[in-house]
Amino acid sequence: MFFLYNLLTVFTGFLLKIVALFNHKISLFVKGRKTVFNTLEQHIQPQDKTIWFHSASLGEYEQGLPVMEKIRKQYPDHKIILTFFSPSGYEIRKNTKAADVVVYLPLDTTGNAKRFVKVVHPEMAFFIKYEYWPNYLKELKKAGTPTYLISGLMRKKQVFFKWYGGFYRKALKAFTQFFVQDNSSKELLQSIGLHNVSISGDTRFDRVSEILERDNTLPFIEEFKNNKITMVAGSSWPKDESMFIDFINSSNNIKFIIAPHNIKAEQIEQLKNSITKKTVLFSEKEGKNLAEYEVFIADTIGILSKIYSYADFAYVGGGFGTSGLHNILEPAAFGIPIVIGPNHQKFPEAIAMIHMGGCIAVKDKKEMEETLSSLIYDDDFRNEKGHIAGTFVHMNRGAVDRIISNINN
Repeated sequence: MFFLYNLLTVFTGFLLKIVALFNHKISLFVKGRKTVFNTLEQHIQPQDKTIWFHSASLGEYEQGLPVMEKIRKQYPDHKIILTFFSPSGYEIRKNTKAADVVVYLPLDTTGNAKRFVKVVHPEMAFFIKYEYWPNYLKELKKAGTPTYLISGLMRKKQVFFKWYGGFYRKALKAFTQFFVQDNSSKELLQSIGLHNVSISGDTRFDRVSEILERDNTLPFIEEFKNNKITMVAGSSWPKDESMFIDFINSSNNIKFIIAPHNIKAEQIEQLKNSITKKTVLFSEKEGKNLAEYEVFIADTIGILSKIYSYADFAYVGGGFGTSGLHNILEPAAFGIPIVIGPNHQKFPEAIAMIHMGGCIAVKDKKEMEETLSSLIYDDDFRNEKGHIAGTFVHMNRGAVDRIISNINN
């Protein structure tokens, strides 16, 4: 099985090089890995002390960041090495100050794993939520490197829990400790003989709570809002937008901010053309009286969490497609109600917040419009839901301290 896995990984690497000729994202994936080892060898010396963090993409990075920051404070003499699997994480956070070296993770071949672990020689390794690469885990175990999973989330459908998953179950034995989000994940790991499991919770609650402590002021959003009820649609996809565009077009005296997940020019143009209200883009805002506009489209990245601070309620995208629900905890931290689509079953925080009442899941356009109307015109309903959402975030903090305490002990 190990031989077949390695053969498939090598074949995948070859196939990706071909696909990269026609796909921009895959091109970044392939080209970004060409210089990884040169970069590592330039910035890491044999005598350096290092700690390695790996995240699949941007969401996992945000999840691991509060742990990374705590570890840096405890080990100021160590270099933090951060790897990403996906371009959507690396390209956005390649210049982060949270790490000393940021690179793509080379494909999980035997040769790459041996070379990577030898060059980086981490004293500790952290994998965030997902990502279980057998060759890397094997080399970390051989090197005797303490290896941790942060905010792990296990599901019965994963290969570890299938009759044919022995090869992957063996890889999991490399972990020194699993820090998982819930009891279900703990029970699943215990069912395959792994008992080095702690329920730490989700580190994202700590991460989003820190947002409240920073300056979230955006003068241009304040000017646009103009003290009116404002809905923010964050990380929306076209399928999400098709559910609320008609509502926007038929509403009066309400402000709407849309921050699409994809900010390619052609998609932004299509979105703008679908709106009949007076609309302004972030990229066109200079010199305009923003208070005169009814819809603001944020065709940029990096400001969504600050925008949420101006929302009276929010719609978070991803729930009407297959891409996955985006982060509902950021807006919840500001104590505002959240509306999402029906595809949220893989997100325990969404299920829990729906159960408590701070998040509302809608299944179609009719429910969407009814819910948005209630949030706009029923102040008590909106305030109650928002209070529940904020309380939900506050009561689930503490995962980072539990993880750090366990590691120290």
